[in-house]
Amino acid sequence: MEIPLSYELLRVIWWALLGVLLIGFAITDGFDLGVAGLLPFVARTDAERRLAINTVGPTWEGNQVWLILGGGAIFAAWPLVYAVSFSSFYLAMFVVLASLILRPVAFKYRSKREDPRWRRFWDWALFTGGVVPALIFGVAVGNVLVGAPFRMDDDMRIFWDGSFFGLLNPFALLCGVLSVTMLFLHGAAWLSMKTEYGVVRDRARAYAPIFAFASIVLFAAGGAWVAFGDLGYQVTNTVAADGPSNPRFTETVRESGAWLSNYGRYPWMLIAPVLGFGGAVLALFGLRSNSEAMTFVGSKLSVVGIISTVGLSMFPFILPSSVDPNASLTVWNASSSHTTLFVMLIVTAVLLPIVLAYTAWAFKVMWGRVTTEAVAKGDYY
Repeated sequence: MEIPLSYELLRVIWWALLGVLLIGFAITDGFDLGVAGLLPFVARTDAERRLAINTVGPTWEGNQVWLILGGGAIFAAWPLVYAVSFSSFYLAMFVVLASLILRPVAFKYRSKREDPRWRRFWDWALFTGGVVPALIFGVAVGNVLVGAPFRMDDDMRIFWDGSFFGLLNPFALLCGVLSVTMLFLHGAAWLSMKTEYGVVRDRARAYAPIFAFASIVLFAAGGAWVAFGDLGYQVTNTVAADGPSNPRFTETVRESGAWLSNYGRYPWMLIAPVLGFGGAVLALFGLRSNSEAMTFVGSKLSVVGIISTVGLSMFPFILPSSVDPNASLTVWNASSSHTTLFVMLIVTAVLLPIVLAYTAWAFKVMWGRVTTEAVAKGDYY
């Protein structure tokens, strides 16, 4: 079968699709994680906590689909990346999954008993299920920028030379805290828009500027670290963009500041960091002008910009190696076959619009403010 799209183009398309899926998860399930993490701060009584929880209760399951799609895309389009990341970061992945498992259990069980201690336990489980994934996802991104401690032998067998606590390096922790503040801002913007006028909404609006300023400062600090720290990788040989997927065909070196080189080659990429900063600033303007829509749009744009900055800065790298740079995985050397990428693109072209349509329909049906009176009368969490 003659494939109408070139191997190079398909690789770029799948790199972009992976970014879209990860951003989709951060935008949709991101405010779920943010609301869960903010629960102890914005809600102090059981009625207030139920109000906050019910802003995300009807839609959080659908939002998690984006995470599943992202994992599936890595498995199908980037099998080497899947093999290295899911085996190397195994313990970190386990911690994330364990904390995410707490969410559905907490949603289903917290209101089964009237005992305050029972409900308080599950509320803290929701808090854990919000903060831990947000932190570890950010730490993972930080380690991707630093480089993961893996290597390959001549038979392309993967060896991991790191440890779980080794992942908690200063730059990765900075990225983890940035991830938390970014999603907490998103969660506060969501609560401001979805809860009735009252104390929960007021507290969310009071916390939102703190997280907006923190996101701006931490994003700037991360950018300075990337610019002036010992971060970055560079391909030194000519790699065929339509060549076979074999990391050993790529020669790579560590080079300080290399993560910024793409902005010199492609100035249009600067739109990503501009959105990262500008979205947070727009959210602040929305809070100041009492525009909930502007605040939420600003928090979404900030999420898009921050995540896009990482992807665009690293291109064509997906997962560099800190111990053996020549084993680094890129868009050109770690993908599935030409035929696989094309077939998967057809499947995605059919199914992704369905997911988008269902998501839009679900949010339309569930739209409107959640009120204390409705929570008290209805069958809610």
